[in-house]
Amino acid sequence: MGKRKSPSSHSSPTTSSSKKGKSSDSPAAASIPAEDIKAAFRPNLFDEAVLKEYNEQYLTSGPYRHVIIPTLISPPLLHAVKSEILSHLSFTPKETDIYRLHQTGDLANLSGLPAELAAKLPSLRRLRDALYSQTFRDYVCAVTGCGALSGTKTDMAINVYTPGCHLLTHDDVIGSRRVSYILYLCGSEEEPWKEEWGGVLRLYPTETAEDGTKVPKAEWSRVCPPAWNQLAFFEVVPGESFHDVEEVYDGADGDRTRMAISGWFHIPQRGEEGFVEGVEEELGKKSSLASLQSKSEKYDRPQPQVVPYSTGKGKGKAVDSKEDDDGFTPQEIEFLLKYIHPTFLTPDTLEELSEQFAKDSSIQISSFLRIAFKTALREYITTNDTQPSTWPVAVPPHKQKYLYLQPTDSQEEMSPIEELLNILLPSREFRKLLQHATGLKLTSHNILARRFRKGMDYTLATGLNSSSPAAGEDAKMQLEIALSLTPSSGWEPCSPPSPPKKAKKKSRLNPDHVPEQKKQRFDDSTRTLGGYEMYMSAEDDDPTNDPAVYKAGGEDGDDDDGVLFMNYPSWNTLNVALRDEGVLKFVKYVSAEAKGDRWDLVGEFGVEEVEEGSGDEEGEGSGGEEEEESDEGKWDQEEEWKGCSP
Repeated sequence: MGKRKSPSSHSSPTTSSSKKGKSSDSPAAASIPAEDIKAAFRPNLFDEAVLKEYNEQYLTSGPYRHVIIPTLISPPLLHAVKSEILSHLSFTPKETDIYRLHQTGDLANLSGLPAELAAKLPSLRRLRDALYSQTFRDYVCAVTGCGALSGTKTDMAINVYTPGCHLLTHDDVIGSRRVSYILYLCGSEEEPWKEEWGGVLRLYPTETAEDGTKVPKAEWSRVCPPAWNQLAFFEVVPGESFHDVEEVYDGADGDRTRMAISGWFHIPQRGEEGFVEGVEEELGKKSSLASLQSKSEKYDRPQPQVVPYSTGKGKGKAVDSKEDDDGFTPQEIEFLLKYIHPTFLTPDTLEELSEQFAKDSSIQISSFLRIAFKTALREYITTNDTQPSTWPVAVPPHKQKYLYLQPTDSQEEMSPIEELLNILLPSREFRKLLQHATGLKLTSHNILARRFRKGMDYTLATGLNSSSPAAGEDAKMQLEIALSLTPSSGWEPCSPPSPPKKAKKKSRLNPDHVPEQKKQRFDDSTRTLGGYEMYMSAEDDDPTNDPAVYKAGGEDGDDDDGVLFMNYPSWNTLNVALRDEGVLKFVKYVSAEAKGDRWDLVGEFGVEEVEEGSGDEEGEGSGGEEEEESDEGKWDQEEEWKGCSP
């Protein structure tokens, strides 16, 4: 894993020079004759009638304006480009909370390559020069009406999506980008890419709120399947041009390597015709990245339901009672034993958990629920795991997407998961258990049940919500729990097999020789099914609290990946972590290859700030000796506790 990088991963993956806003060598400055430029494209592309057709298609398209141009490039040139790419360029696997893919380095500055490598890529350079030429930029302007485009700032890379790769919802708004494009190099004239293989570009409609804010809907309304030599492009519009790339699905038929040249045309830079002072800075303010920390949280669903613990003497009055520091009463033990394994109600176990939490600020407890309750719970979840649900969908999709359920006061018969949601987790007894296990004083709670559907759901990395329990506390931190209730298996990654030892060539003395396998062009050895929840530290010098770029292969030789805590979907496991303002969190997109959905119950608890050394050592136990003796042998049929781990 690599340390989180700036400025962002909440956009399409970019290359280093484009991120830093540097201009490359100008293809337009090469003074290539217009006829030579046009020869790189299909013969009739620049005909007036064809241009008019694409302009009309653009103006009438939805959910926002875009256009699809089939057979853009001269076929012999594009075949030569793909051959050069596969023969001479290397790809790096990249993964963040928002995407997984393979990417080349920056292709904008092809003139800066070593002479030996540049000589191997003449077709690729010709294609780059054609795309950023004045001739084609004028063509794009005529189709879209977007205004002048830069000829000095080029921004392109080759992205490859192998099975499991994906790109989640975003609007592409960063810096000076004006038009986003993608030129497909996957499939072929003889064997076209099949839509059922995935990898489809999907465009999202928006709805306008009362204050004029545009919010993307949960589902896309337009799909653009990949096709060999096809160009798709659209104007980058803040809060409007939301899109994603569907996961490429596994399968044995055909070459499911979705290769494309992706990039952006930028607004004119200083010294170019059409440059306007301050426009780039203004575009930056409108970036969708900033919206993750902005007032737009009011359009998020679900909204936090923060409930203070009440004394019963006044609605909303927080508890401040020494009773919560004492051991459990017989009535509390009886209530908790309906749900929780008895091991976790003993003083020794709670002391062990508390010591570990004090050391790591997190604990992970397996076999948390007792057998009698978890059996019915597992049956309920397993039955519903493949069924449609009436639970609402969390939105907006450029932040999150999953099914959820919040606590209610309904008196109707409850399912096992609703019983945990409405009775156990919000209870004073459960609060008391958490306080003994962590040594913290909890003041409020926000509880939620979640279901992350395979091939659909995720959350993107964000800091603490302004409406979370921590927002109302001086400590500016909160205790978070995730009770993982995922019955399916196979979520944790397997260690890659050790490479075989080199053997001598086959001969009479060595008949068992196995030829050394060639290294795969696209390294998918780190691929997982996703679904894991990750806590990671934000960089102190990054004011945007941008999501982290992780699993980047230890770039720059830095082994500090910023990962603080991580839990994979599992069955009957309670994860507890203390989180402050400097910690980001997300649930990775669940791959369609997963055996089932991720199910969990999560809680956020307000934490009272306690001065160091002020803890009361008396009453730390969770039950007297008499209670322990009276329970001897009572739980012999319970599953053996598997312990806790950091």
